[in-house]
Order: sequence, then structure tokens, then C-alpha cells
Amino acid sequence: MREKWFKFVVDKPVVVILFSLIFIIIAGYGASKLVFKSDYRVFFGEENPQLIAFDEMQKTYNKSDTIDFVIAPKNGRVFTPQVMQMVLDITQDSWQIPYSTRVDSITNFQYTYAIEDDMIVEDLLAEEADKTLEKLQQIKQIAISDPQLAGRLISRQAHVTIISTTVQLPGIDPTAEIPEVVHFVRDIKAKYQAKYPDVDIYLSGIVMMNNSFAESSLKDSKTLVPLMFLAITMVMFILLKSISGIFATVLIIFGSIISIMGLAGWAGFFLTGPSAVTPTMVMTLAVADCIHILSSQFYEMRHGLEKREAILTSLRINLQPIFLTSITTAIGFLSLNFSDAPPFRDLGNMVAGGVMIAFFLSVSLFPAMLSLLPFKVKQRDRSKQDYMDKISAFVVKHRIKLLPISSLIIFSLIIFVPKNELNDNFVEYFDPVLDFRQSTDFMQENIRGLTVIFYSIKSDEASGINQTEFLAVTEKFANWMRQQEETDHVLSITDTLKRLNKNMHGDDNNFHVLPQSRELSAQYLLLYEMSLPYGLDLNNQLNVDKSGLRLMVTFKNITSSQLLDLEQRSIAWFANNGREYSVDIASPNLMFAHIGQRNIISMLTGTTIALILISGLLGFALKSLRFGLISLLPNLVPAGIAFGLWGIFVGQVGLAHSVVAGMTLGIIVDDTVHFLSKYLHARRDKQMNSINAVHYAFSSVGRALWITTLVLTVGFMILAQSSFRINADMGLLTAVTIVIALIVDFLFLPPLLMLLDKDK
Repeated sequence: MREKWFKFVVDKPVVVILFSLIFIIIAGYGASKLVFKSDYRVFFGEENPQLIAFDEMQKTYNKSDTIDFVIAPKNGRVFTPQVMQMVLDITQDSWQIPYSTRVDSITNFQYTYAIEDDMIVEDLLAEEADKTLEKLQQIKQIAISDPQLAGRLISRQAHVTIISTTVQLPGIDPTAEIPEVVHFVRDIKAKYQAKYPDVDIYLSGIVMMNNSFAESSLKDSKTLVPLMFLAITMVMFILLKSISGIFATVLIIFGSIISIMGLAGWAGFFLTGPSAVTPTMVMTLAVADCIHILSSQFYEMRHGLEKREAILTSLRINLQPIFLTSITTAIGFLSLNFSDAPPFRDLGNMVAGGVMIAFFLSVSLFPAMLSLLPFKVKQRDRSKQDYMDKISAFVVKHRIKLLPISSLIIFSLIIFVPKNELNDNFVEYFDPVLDFRQSTDFMQENIRGLTVIFYSIKSDEASGINQTEFLAVTEKFANWMRQQEETDHVLSITDTLKRLNKNMHGDDNNFHVLPQSRELSAQYLLLYEMSLPYGLDLNNQLNVDKSGLRLMVTFKNITSSQLLDLEQRSIAWFANNGREYSVDIASPNLMFAHIGQRNIISMLTGTTIALILISGLLGFALKSLRFGLISLLPNLVPAGIAFGLWGIFVGQVGLAHSVVAGMTLGIIVDDTVHFLSKYLHARRDKQMNSINAVHYAFSSVGRALWITTLVLTVGFMILAQSSFRINADMGLLTAVTIVIALIVDFLFLPPLLMLLDKDK
């Protein structure tokens, strides 16, 4: 059956090409249905406990997706008539941002003060108010001394201010809603940047971060994909020196990419930051099958066979190994289904599908095209040695030394794996060249970070927040949080109550304390809420029945391990100081911190299962349990060495790195499969001893292995230039692992085979 297929493909190439193109066109049409989803929530499955907790908090209080205009006068003075007019105007325009529900700035901050027995609630600076330098200096002193403003909306040096807009996206069509908001916001920025050239404007916030996921992927698709295609084409031309072979390979690459992206569209997938690199990975992986078929064809033609027979022989030799490498690569990527992050599951499924499509095209469309295209290959004297023969001679000659030396090096590097610490900073997912990253870094350096944790403290009774004991615990916790070195700002209703208590006592500073009775607290809050304008109510801090309140604590842009430590310290604080009250802790930052930790554990399970499946499959295909077990070492060692080197030079792993072991396992198996299959072919079919079988394996497949390794490394190193750090780190660590895999298969596996597979 197999032989009939090979001959049909070579003898009826036009028919095969026609049906292949029809399949590619039909499958590829589904690509029109693909859309990019940029919401950070795509990283979390519906069952994610941190997402569930955050959604519950969002239902109880107002949503907290924000857009931050960071206003930075070049002279370092916010409180000038010109800048304050600008803040007033942007504050007013921000209410027109699509889906906006709240705008907070220093100008519309609801300032309270007393006139005799009356409490006045009004904007800190109204449009029609006096804007003389003297008046603005008074407002400045109020702003930088108020705990609700200083460090949140105005820097303590009064050189930078923030206008923060809260939006409530409907969630009906996120692919259109976020770009709509961002486009409107950027128009506002452009308008005022032109009007006030002496003031810099930066855009940050969760909404801008969401949009950056899409922008970084779009940037990569415009730069990295063409660059990778050009690099792969150049490498193949330099190494293979065959225009016909390159043309056929390029067609397989495009056919594989178009087909899998189209099938993903038909299946209802959507693109995200990680899954958007599927074309890049499929492009790189699809090359390997073609190179092995071409290399074997050239090998046979150099040794006297005609083109038709050389293609048939190449297909006979390579069908099993490239099927094995394709299925094992697919298994490795399918292990990403154990990931807690849906985008990595999508990436795994899409690349696995792309790899299998590449395999089918490689044994159908590719040889059909090879049979039609012209090839000129110089015949070579069989006695003449090439560089692979020299490498195999070196390995055989020094096999007794190489095995212990390489084993010692492997062990000495793997022991550094534990030096890696789980750490992530989701702001640093984005390259510093992106506007969002530059704006967020500037905001952190000058006023506050983007990292937030929300604490919902519940009394479990209606109007329970007015209890003096409850308020005392809340105030104590807020002050404790302010003492933590990571904290930039704490927004607490207790600060409002203290100010109201002072106002109701004639602005006497001696009464800048919490009200001494539950009734007073309730009355103050009622009076204050009745005086607040639309959109500036307390729903972002208090729940409906006043049984609980929410503190918003802003931190420097700290790492995930620091966030998790803060969470545990907070839980411990309440266990010791407020155990009579329940507290929920949630935020997008915490969600990312937890998923990185959980993903490593789940991916260990996925990688283990993939390893067992791959080893069992190799043992079955190679018809030897012993060789299936032998293959474990060269398949496990590269990832261990790569993470050991990462531990030495970097020492931090996050969400991106957690999927690399499973992903690369399927890729690096390719080298082992091809080497072992050629080795066993020499042992079983050619009756060679182990030493000659190693020579044969190097001679027949060694060149193809290092060419595919070079192509894969170039491809993943280009991916490492991504502006999205998750993809960049994934690309870099994968490239390192692939290079190590080739070294292990050249210097460690052959001596191991010669030791364990001696002639009887």
C-alpha cells in the first residue's frame, strides 16, 4: 500500500498537486473567520478560582478597567493656569469616552469643608473657578496632603498628575470595543498634545494594556513573519543550493500555514498573543520534513540514482521517521492542553494540527512537485569523506572519553535547575519600545505603578461598615499596608470618614479621626453621598447594603512572587487582627501571579504524560522497548540543561517558560528519532556492527539534522525578538533547547548506543 502511494505521487504529480491545492483553498477560507481577542481575561479559563473571585468582586463593586492620562508638564509644575485648564478640559472630554462610567482627576475630586454648621461638597477646581497662582497654590497644598489624592492622582512633588477614566465594556464584541475606546482616547491625546506642546501626555491603564496584546502581535506579524521567512529561505539556499527544492519547500510552508489557520477559523478559534505565533512556529517546523526528504534524495542522487528512484528511496527511508517526528512533535504541543491558560492550549492545538498537515503535504504535494521540478546534483565518490564522516570518526574514536565527560557536564548543568524562581511581572510582558510599556514605566517612576490588589472586607450584616470596631480594623489594615515597602497608595473609605468628621466639627484637626459611633458614620456617609454628582458616587468602595467595603492598594510594578507574598502577609494580618471579619483578595495582577505558579505544576503533568506517550510510541515504532527507553535520556536532557543554564544566567521563570519543556519535547525528539532510525536500519538491514552503524547514521542523516537544527534555531531566535515577552522568552528558551538537543544527539547518544548495543 505504501509503495503504491509513493509511485502514484511520483507518477501522477499533477493530480496530487490539484487535489492538494483544492484542500488548501477550502481549508484556508476559514482564516477569514479568525479574530484577535486582546482582553487579558483570555489567559484565564472560566474555572480559574482567581478569575471567579475577581468577577464576584466586580459584580459587588464597580468595574475597575481604567484608562490613565498621565499629564507631565516639561517644567515640572502641574499647578499652573495653563496645565490646570488642560486637566479640566481632558477631564470633561473623558466623560465622552465610549463606555466610560467614571472620571477621577484632581479637578473633580469632591473636596469637603465646613462653613459654620454647613458641610460643603464641591469640585476641588471647577471650570469657572479662580485660577490665579495664589488660588492654585492653595489647591496644591490640599491635593498633596490629601491621602486620597497624593500618590494616586497627583505626585507628591506635584510634577505629574493622572486623569483616570473607568470604563465598563459590554463584552459583546471585545474585538471591536477595546479598539473603539483606544482610538477615541488617542484622539484626545493628539488633540491636547498639539494644543499644549510643553506638556507630555502618556496613556496607561488596564484598557491600554489589553490593546497592547493586539498591537504587539500585529507588530510581530508585520516584522517577524517576513523576517523569519527570509531567514529560512536564505539558510536553505546556502545549505542546500537548490532553487527547485526551496520553491517546493516554500509551497509546503505556505500550504501548512494557510490550512491550519483556516481550519482554526472554521473551528471557532480566536487569536491571542501566544496563539498568534502559530504561523511562525508552523513555518519553522514544516521545513524539517522537507529537508529530510530533500537531503536523502540528494544523497541518493549523488551516489548514482536517477531522480525518480532517488525520490522513491527517500520516501521509503523517511516515511516512518518523519511520521514519528511529526506525531511526537504534535504530542509535545498537545501537552499544552494541560496548561491553565487557554491561549497556550490554543497554541498547542493549532501547531499540532499544522505539524500534521505539514507531514501529509510533505509525503504528497512535496514529492509530486519534486518529480516535476528540475534538479542537478553532482555525483560524489563514495570513498570521499565529508564533514559528517569526520565528526562520526571523532565520536567513535573518543567514545570512551565522551560518555563520562558529557554525562558530567549534563549533571553539572542540570543541578542548577532549582535556582530558577517563579517570577513574573505582567507589565514587562511588553517590549520597552511599545507606547504602553513606556507610559507605564514613566507612571511608575513618577507617581505610582499599575499593580493593584483589591481587598473586600465584609462585616456580614447590613450597614455593618459603620461599626466602630469594623472601621477601626479597616483603618488599622490601611495603615499597615501603607507601611509596606512595595505600597504606592491605599484608597480607603476611612480617610473620607475622617475628613467628614473633621468637617462636621468646624474643620478642627483634633477631630480628624474616625467617628466615635455607628450612627455618626452612617449619617456622615448618607450626607456625603447625597451631595456627590453623577458618576462620582461611592459604589467603587462600598457595596449596596453597606455590609462590606473595598480597599484599593496600588503597588510598584512588582513581580508575581512579591505579589503572592503580599497576599499571604495580608491573610496572616487578618488572621491576627481581624478574624471576626471575612476578606476577599483579588485583582488581575494576582490572577497572573497565581496562573504562572499553577501552570508550572499542570505542565509538569502534561510533559510527563507526553514523555511516556512519546517513549512508548518510539519503542513500538522502533520495535524495541530497549531503544524506546534509551531515547528517554536524549529527549529529557536538553530541556534540563536549558533550564539549568537559564537558572545560571537569568534565574526567573514565568508563564512563558512553563510551557517550553512540553513544547520542545516534541521538537527535539525529531533528532533522536532520525538518528535512531538510521542507526537501526544499518544494524538490522545492513547487518553492520554498532560502530559502523553510528558512521552510517552520521553519514546519512547527520547533515539533515544540523540543517534542520539551524533552521529551527534561526526561526525561534527570530521569535525571540518579539515585542511580546511571553513569545520572546518562549522563542529564546526553545532555541537554546534545540541547539543543546543536537549536541546531545551528536556527542552523548552515539557513545551511549555503542556502550549499550554491543555485538554479542
